[in-house]
Amino acid sequence: MTVIPLPANRPPDRFYRGGTGLAELRGDGAVGEYEPEDWVGSATTVHGEAPTGLTRLPDGRYLRAAIEADPQWWLGPDHVAAYGADAMLLVKLLDAGERLPVHAHPDRAFAKAHFAASHGKTEAWFLLTGGSLHLALKEDLSADELAAVLERQDAEEILGLMHEVQVNPGDVVLVPAGVLHAIGGGLLLVELQEPEDFSLMLEWKGYPIDGPNDGHLGIGYDLALQAMERRARTRQEIAELVRPAGFGPSVFPAAADPYFRLGRERVQGEIQVEAGFAVVIVLSGQVAVTGRDSADGRVTLKRGATAVAPHAAGELSITGEGEVLICRPPAATR
Repeated sequence: MTVIPLPANRPPDRFYRGGTGLAELRGDGAVGEYEPEDWVGSATTVHGEAPTGLTRLPDGRYLRAAIEADPQWWLGPDHVAAYGADAMLLVKLLDAGERLPVHAHPDRAFAKAHFAASHGKTEAWFLLTGGSLHLALKEDLSADELAAVLERQDAEEILGLMHEVQVNPGDVVLVPAGVLHAIGGGLLLVELQEPEDFSLMLEWKGYPIDGPNDGHLGIGYDLALQAMERRARTRQEIAELVRPAGFGPSVFPAAADPYFRLGRERVQGEIQVEAGFAVVIVLSGQVAVTGRDSADGRVTLKRGATAVAPHAAGELSITGEGEVLICRPPAATR
């Protein structure tokens, strides 16, 4: 098949409310109060809850197992030579029914040293709705000052230390590992990230999180706080992380390239998309996708549809009227 359409894959009992925006986008039925994320084309499990989070293909296999069984078919020879059978990507649809607690994610070196993981968790967002979010510190904090902020659990204080950023539909936001952040309530977005589920909580009061026991993912806060960036970022630096996306094969800031790539295409008739493993998300309209090297015809996808395209499908032809996101792992480098 050219691309493989995917049903919703919403892990239950996340640490913040949401989900109705996902149901509306995808045309699904009711969702649980704490189902704000749809993990699309996922070979990643929820931290400590395997196999929750893994995408199951229509034939019953987990996508991760299918990739491991035939990595070159799925990922292509250049990707396999560079990264092995690791897809190097997790894509989510995310509907923040409330403001998320302030948190950060470890970088690759920290994750390797303390979680025995292959990836950190740099992430980036494509905004489907507008609103506000908090991103990075406005002033430098010492290690003792950050620890004291954690201890007090004062949401007003924590948010006051950070940049509040207004975003619009079609904006992109890059969140480097270590940077403190919180998505604002009411935001609906597409998230690309390194394929790990590591969130280190600076804030938990008022959320269904046992912060003292679980907010540090088992490594203790003396260590977890070391993964959080304590330096201030200027307004100029924030402007480099947050910007309108535009259209084309790469709409994230260049600093995202070592981690993932996002293409945004407006389809009015027919376009061609290069071969390679990709998660496809239709934001509006209806399109048909045909792979150059596929013998199984075309697949029709309407607004809210998600699908995974293997490298073996070859160059994709997308026809119709609509807007499409093409989510990809980093380019292979030898």
